[in-house]
Amino acid sequence: MKYVQINSFYNGSTGTLMRGLHNELTEQGVDSYIFWGRRHETINDHEQCCASKLSVYHHGIMTRLFDRMGFYSKGDTKRLLEKLDSIDPDVVHLHNIHGYYINIEMLFEWLATHRCQVKWTLHDCWAFTGHCAHFSYEGCEQWLTHCAVDEDCRLLNTYPKTISKRSCYKNFDDKKRIFTSIDPSRMTIITPSHWLAGLVHQGFLSCYKVEVQHNKVDMGTFKPTPSDFREKHGIGNRFMVLGVASPWNEKKGLGTFCKLAEELDPSSFAIVLVGLSPKQAKSISKEIICLERTESRKALAEIYTAADLFFNPTVEDNFPTVNLEAEACGTPVLTFDTGGCRETVKRPDSVVVKCEDWNSALISERLAVQS
Repeated sequence: MKYVQINSFYNGSTGTLMRGLHNELTEQGVDSYIFWGRRHETINDHEQCCASKLSVYHHGIMTRLFDRMGFYSKGDTKRLLEKLDSIDPDVVHLHNIHGYYINIEMLFEWLATHRCQVKWTLHDCWAFTGHCAHFSYEGCEQWLTHCAVDEDCRLLNTYPKTISKRSCYKNFDDKKRIFTSIDPSRMTIITPSHWLAGLVHQGFLSCYKVEVQHNKVDMGTFKPTPSDFREKHGIGNRFMVLGVASPWNEKKGLGTFCKLAEELDPSSFAIVLVGLSPKQAKSISKEIICLERTESRKALAEIYTAADLFFNPTVEDNFPTVNLEAEACGTPVLTFDTGGCRETVKRPDSVVVKCEDWNSALISERLAVQS
């Protein structure tokens, strides 16, 4: 069997999932291929970058101007499809096909006429909206019927950012036409959470079978991993509260951590954030221990293990694997009840709270229990 996966990135959460499946398939003797658009060079004929940097930049600029992400990169997509013709895959497994690297119309025209089965793992909501990847925090429900009918899109300043107010309506029509062009017997939608599956059932992709497959983490890497992290960063016996994201923004809860740093006693608590940019690290509270993103999963496992509590105040998420990683390393999780977050926690000492019920006393209570 020949199995092809396509994703925006080689690394990151979705890239890690793609590579994990690729390695499993290869070990099973499957002729597996992966293609990605950005941030890593081609490795070999089975692991290839399918987009040029110039094309990605052009795609991004045009999206910013005209809000038509997915309708550029024709040259790169033509070359990718020529490679797929040569491979003649039995299965094409899509992940994120947004990200300024592929032409969705050309891709789906090829998929609709090829013999392969199609699997499409949705990691967000972009596939069934006219613009945005997430809408729950804003409370928008236009996607249920038709985006930009009753009012202009309120999320044009979110990924994929644009200054255009004219394309959201057309995007919705085009994506509906393109993404439903494959016979339902040949395509399966996969979601990492029941929460996202419920949304898919309400949108124009509801004609397809939907399977829920919870993301998993590498338990051989993410496990209790002792280290000198606490000593190295002067944490000592203080109660360590950890946050991990990349990139950090307000929806990931950066502001919540800044507020938390103001309210907690620094002699009893230490807040550690992983994944901050150098600019962010300079601008936030000096009481927060700021670390840049690490590509070393072992180093990340050491940090998870060193923490007393992993705090994930995300206000918009699908199925955050950081919660899984923390629990796998033996650290309880406190997470907001948004998206599929509730589905990620298993430990009896992990807690899920509503955003509106949050306060710093919940952290202090954890210290009292531990003491």
